[in-house]
This record gives sequence, structure tokens and C-alpha cells, in this order.
Amino acid sequence: MAQDKEKTTASIYDMKLPDITGETIDFNQYKGKTLLIVNTASKCGFTDQYEDLEDLYQKFENQGLIVLGFPSNDFGSQEPENNDAIKKFCKLKYGVTFPLFKKSNIKGDNKNELYKLLTEYSGKKYQGEVGWNFVKFLINKQGEVVGRYSSIKNPAGLEKIIKKIL
Repeated sequence: MAQDKEKTTASIYDMKLPDITGETIDFNQYKGKTLLIVNTASKCGFTDQYEDLEDLYQKFENQGLIVLGFPSNDFGSQEPENNDAIKKFCKLKYGVTFPLFKKSNIKGDNKNELYKLLTEYSGKKYQGEVGWNFVKFLINKQGEVVGRYSSIKNPAGLEKIIKKIL
């Protein structure tokens, strides 16, 4: 019981997760930044969103936007590759330079701690299991979820919203 309560008070900045190369990333480094967190897959109908995610990152990184990609094989087995192959694919096909994290579960009992925080302990309207690849969570500079967007919402369509909270 105490463990659940502790998780409800956890901040996104308490997270420490492995990036795609296995290096542990301390989310404390993202304090004061605007984050766009996206679950990704390389064999999905929405995979081309990598290009628009990279464009947003390039356009707004200097203003404090960080795009974070979380590869997952949770939906239709559309991310069957290992971390090295995912990294190579993203770099060669889409020129991805934004941080990618280790392939992990983002739904169900084994979801990673970040997605547990996002889907279970964020504001009520942002809670609930992720339903498909390329669902986007927008986090303000205070570490609060301020938007959740479905797979069909193209990242380019978030530009005005991102500008407002940068």
C-alpha cells in the first residue's frame, strides 16, 4: 500500500531509464524543459511520424523542447527489432537525433515506470492505457502532463500548442 502511495507522488524528474544504448538517463536533467513523449514502432502505419517528431525537435530544441522516443512492441508486434537495429533504422531512414530509449513495454502489468506514471498517476483526463503506437504526451516545464494526443494526431499539428508552453 505504501509503495502505491509513493508512486502517486513520484515526479517525472525522479525517473531513471536506460536509453537505446543502455546508458541510464536521469530525467532530472529535463527539469525546466518541455517534453514530448512518444511510444514508437518501426513497422507501423504511423512510422513516418518520426520525420515530423525530428522536425519539431530541430525547430524547438533551442527553446527547450525535448522529444523522447520509447520503442515498444506492444501493438501488433510492429517493433520486432532489437535496440541497435531500431537506433540504426531511425537514424538512417528519418535522421532521428532526439533521445530514444530502450525498447520496453508501455502498457500492461510490465509497463515501464514512466508510462506507469503517465497512464496511471497523471491528471485524470490523461490516464488510461495507451491504445496504439505514436501516442504523444506533452509535459510542461513543471513536469505536468498537459496533453495526450492519439496516434492520428500528426506531430506537426502540435506546433502551436508547443509554442504556447515553451
